[in-house]
Amino acid sequence: MSTKDIIDTLAGIEPGSSLDAIRAKRVQARDNAQKSYLALFEPIDAGDFSHAERAVVALFVAGLHGESPVTAFYRAKLAASANGAALVEAIEAEIAHGKTSGPYGAYPAGPLSAEDTTGLNYRVRAERRPLLGARLVAALEHAHLLVFRPRDAASADMKALLAAGWSNSGIVTLSQLVAFLSFQVRVVSGLRTLAAANAYEKAAS
Repeated sequence: MSTKDIIDTLAGIEPGSSLDAIRAKRVQARDNAQKSYLALFEPIDAGDFSHAERAVVALFVAGLHGESPVTAFYRAKLAASANGAALVEAIEAEIAHGKTSGPYGAYPAGPLSAEDTTGLNYRVRAERRPLLGARLVAALEHAHLLVFRPRDAASADMKALLAAGWSNSGIVTLSQLVAFLSFQVRVVSGLRTLAAANAYEKAAS
């Protein structure tokens, strides 16, 4: 019997269940996912990317994806931080402001240009910038870029983060955090779908 990790918790998987058995077949993948979560969200030394800032970005990215259990988890994590209630309110408003569908953007000129599509060029609303501050404003705009239009990413986006006070290592961690959340949301969504299908089959039998 395995020990529950963050993905089990978010997907509602209990030790000894059929889905637990499925995950147990990929022990290394399971362990690596948990280690990634701990490194990104519970580091011993957060460096210049604070735990609260990580929770802000996590709630925003999870909310953009629309996976309710994951969003609720990171909402609670942010709410427990200093000034958490105000930040949660601001980020939920920004999620509504930035919600769209993708991916979209433009490829370099060539065969893939036929797949170019336009979409929202997200910017944090002016009235919420004072509360969030320059660093989080830049982080949210960059996270939205990575989620919905990664093909548009350019050196100017890195410069915007640096200008807002992000270090090179902080930018790397920010990008890793967004990528991990996209992975986590998809895994949790898939596992919850499997759980629902299993429950339906049992009820029908």
